[in-house]
Amino acid sequence: MDIKAYLKEKKELVDSFLKDYFTPDLLPKTLKDSMVYSLSAGGKRLRPILCLAAHEACDGDSEDILPFASSIELIHTYSLIHDDLPAMDNDDLRRGKPTNHKVYGEGMAILAGDGLLTEAFFMMANSLSNKNIKNTALIRAIKEMAFVAGIHGMVGGQAQDILSENTEPDSETLSFIHKHKTGALISGSLRAGAFLANCSKPELNSITRYGENIGLAFQIIDDILDIEGSTDELGKTTGSDVRKKKMTYPAIYGIESSRKKAEELVTEAIFVIKNFPDKAEPLREIARYMLARRN
Repeated sequence: MDIKAYLKEKKELVDSFLKDYFTPDLLPKTLKDSMVYSLSAGGKRLRPILCLAAHEACDGDSEDILPFASSIELIHTYSLIHDDLPAMDNDDLRRGKPTNHKVYGEGMAILAGDGLLTEAFFMMANSLSNKNIKNTALIRAIKEMAFVAGIHGMVGGQAQDILSENTEPDSETLSFIHKHKTGALISGSLRAGAFLANCSKPELNSITRYGENIGLAFQIIDDILDIEGSTDELGKTTGSDVRKKKMTYPAIYGIESSRKKAEELVTEAIFVIKNFPDKAEPLREIARYMLARRN
């Protein structure tokens, strides 16, 4: 299949939904502008697409869950806004544009992140009116997203990332950071899509293992690109991990061993969904795409 065409099609669906969602009369205007600024700054929409692809792999209709999947991008964007703040990573660029706090100030950037996070769960809950989604499945999916976005997932990983700066690298801490800060939201997006399709237990187990593997592979590639990539390609300042003495795969294992580990994880991700039908082909191709990406 043409994975680039698939990713483009799904991205356009998510972008169109999000554009229509934030109406001009949303007030205060500056808050809305700040939220939309970061939300529309670009991005691959990978997490919503993974949610849609997992739903399709479990024989669901992705149109039924477009609002739910799109809400995941709000969670991701909130995390980027807060990550870039002076109190955290203190970055000037995100997706090739000035970071939110550089344009709207720190206070408004914090509130924009808060607004996006809470609005995401409001969007999810609105799916209760969708007769094609079982309420029990929706509750499981919302619970999943709350778990992976909060202290048990992304926030916990971000906290450990901050605590580990300027410390001696160790593999156990590195694994915790990558699994929680990045992997949790990726895996959770996939599991939520599967839940909403009323997947079987074996299907969920396979989707979960797939998500764990590509989540870690994604972050390892990110670590490598921070060293080998360019600011133009990534849309953010490169080399920041080394300057801030962050705990990364290359810092512990070196570039080549890290690249080999990412390749092994992608191979394993594809293997664990071998029993899925052709509808899971996008998931297989997305896993391969991870290794080739430059941003």
